[in-house]
Amino acid sequence: MNWQRGLMLLLIVAVIGGCATMPAGPTVRVMPGPGKPFEVFIDEDTMCRQWALQQIGGLPPGETANQNLASGAVLGTLLGAGIGAAIGSTTGDAGAGAAIGAGAGLLGGTAVASNSAYASQWELQRQYDIAYSQCMYAKGNQVPGVVKRQPQADVPPPPPPPSVNPGSWVTVPGQYVNGKWVPEHKVFVPPPAR
Repeated sequence: MNWQRGLMLLLIVAVIGGCATMPAGPTVRVMPGPGKPFEVFIDEDTMCRQWALQQIGGLPPGETANQNLASGAVLGTLLGAGIGAAIGSTTGDAGAGAAIGAGAGLLGGTAVASNSAYASQWELQRQYDIAYSQCMYAKGNQVPGVVKRQPQADVPPPPPPPSVNPGSWVTVPGQYVNGKWVPEHKVFVPPPAR
């Protein structure tokens, strides 16, 4: 019976040790906006971390994944113990069957739950990073890989040259108008209104 306890303890240690988690925070880099004091940046970082956490349900991604993994291990242990006890009762030793079944169920339940727990942790971390980046960007901070477009001023086309006769067509050279290239074209210069 001692070897069974030792085996069970070893399995529990292996399961707990295998709960590697992702960081409990953003995995994206964000820099303070130009001219922003560092203290303001820290306050915004704290607020955006809290906001991103709320967007994924209020628990860090690693904690949610560990809960999924633990519930899978518990379910596997219970099912294994039940099946092991049933099989063990046919041989006359239901207790040993339950212990062996519980160990096998713990291993099987952990193995099955680990893949889905890792996938859910990765997806929650991705959603957390997106929400955090959006919040920090909205606060005016710099998120690498995001290009901030500068608004372009509406620039009217230049007036025709002074040597143009009213009521005639003139050739306008190619130029940028409102941020777009307009190739060389002809423009009619209307006569003055009377």
